Amino acid sequence: MNLMYQSTRGDGTKVTASQAILKGLADDGGLFVPESIPMLDVSLNDIAKMSYKETAYQVMKQFFTDFTDVELKSCIDKAYDAKFDTEEIAPLVNKAGVYYLELFHGATIAFKDMALSILPHLLTTSAKKNNISNKIIILTATSGDTGKAALAGFADVEGTGIIVFYPKNGVSRIQERQMVTQKGSNTDVIGITGNFDDAQSGVKAMFNNKELAKVMNEHGFQFSSANSINIGRLVPQVVYYVYSYTRLLALGEIKEGEAVNFVVPTGNFGNILAAFYAKNMGIPVGKLICASNENKVLFDFFETGIYDKNRDFILTSSPSMDILISSNLERLIYNIAGCNSHATSEMMKSLTVDGKYSITDDMKANLGDFIGGWANENETAAEIKRVYKESGYVIDTHTAVASAVYHNYKKTTNDTTKTIVVSTASPYKFGTSVMGSIDDKYKGMDDFDLIDELSKVSKIAVPKAVEEIRSADVLHSTVCETADMQKTVERILGI
Repeated sequence: MNLMYQSTRGDGTKVTASQAILKGLADDGGLFVPESIPMLDVSLNDIAKMSYKETAYQVMKQFFTDFTDVELKSCIDKAYDAKFDTEEIAPLVNKAGVYYLELFHGATIAFKDMALSILPHLLTTSAKKNNISNKIIILTATSGDTGKAALAGFADVEGTGIIVFYPKNGVSRIQERQMVTQKGSNTDVIGITGNFDDAQSGVKAMFNNKELAKVMNEHGFQFSSANSINIGRLVPQVVYYVYSYTRLLALGEIKEGEAVNFVVPTGNFGNILAAFYAKNMGIPVGKLICASNENKVLFDFFETGIYDKNRDFILTSSPSMDILISSNLERLIYNIAGCNSHATSEMMKSLTVDGKYSITDDMKANLGDFIGGWANENETAAEIKRVYKESGYVIDTHTAVASAVYHNYKKTTNDTTKTIVVSTASPYKFGTSVMGSIDDKYKGMDDFDLIDELSKVSKIAVPKAVEEIRSADVLHSTVCETADMQKTVERILGI
């Protein structure tokens, strides 16, 4: 039987997985969700004997039921190959008494590679399945990592083009350099003068513009998304939660059925939502600890039941989490509202009009899986230093937010449940902040000047992704006002 998908704001109209992947965003502006979250059909002890690719197949076949086994295995094989610098794909390492799930071993040294390595293959397969002849234009906003991972995934993929918007002054130098040096005849990168939320809102507005869609179709184009609003991006993220749990089983650290906690640094809520889906597939999870930086809109939501983006936007050392509109939270809202699309739609309307919404007491009672925490800039820096001093292990700023939140959680709750901290980026992406936290003598030095120093400190070779961009030519230098994003897209497409 096919698992069908419907919109969080819709009338119950169903589409297949491949149709949901192609569209990215539903016609009514909602996000696609499965009509139910499927269960794994093999035991966790059996999965513990499997490779990452084999685990990916066991998870994804439950969600992408209109893909044949051959199609799905082909997508998985093409995604999780030599682009990753370790056969494990997502190693689980025990440092300073904590398990860190390293999700940064792909081509762009950030967790977005885990899903964006496979999305182009899912998308092009979906286009063939649905007899799509239009060129698919990937339109995406990035807070730093999605952009480069999407660009790397879609560069020169036949039948596609990719346009990435990023906040010009809101990403690290390494992140920006990775994007603006991207090769590929079908790639475009544009800085905007606003912040990530401005970029994301501009992209959503274009997806929802029916007149633009009509003109594009007349010219042989259609949009799809590489952001985590695309279900084809979210489902591959479920895999590494299943995989990491079964690694603990394989190591004999836990028994089958024993719960673990996950601590996830997140701004857009996609990464921790994938953990929630993994729990609903049958992974024993105790607490899902949502770690925020000083843009703590999610922490406040879990504390109060009120989501309120009406606050100052703070630029931090963990820029991929500098987000005030957490798009993927809508999927959780839909779930805790009893899959009530009308209620979800009304709350999202309130967010657009008033910048906030409140959930009911009944909905709040359904949030028992989650707990929020946050770390300020000083706590983040102190955590990088503490982990390094205790173990010689170097973590990036986003991982440090999660690690600091976990240690505070453990101190206040005495919860001794085995816990996995999700490590979302290589420290090389944020060298200035990381090295400045380890020792004051590095403060003020440039990211690129610190690369070799970081290699000495961490005893890890400079990743290829960083080495390549040291002297690469800048190929993308366009900057536009937020209000001109659509005009820029139209110019690129020649429509």
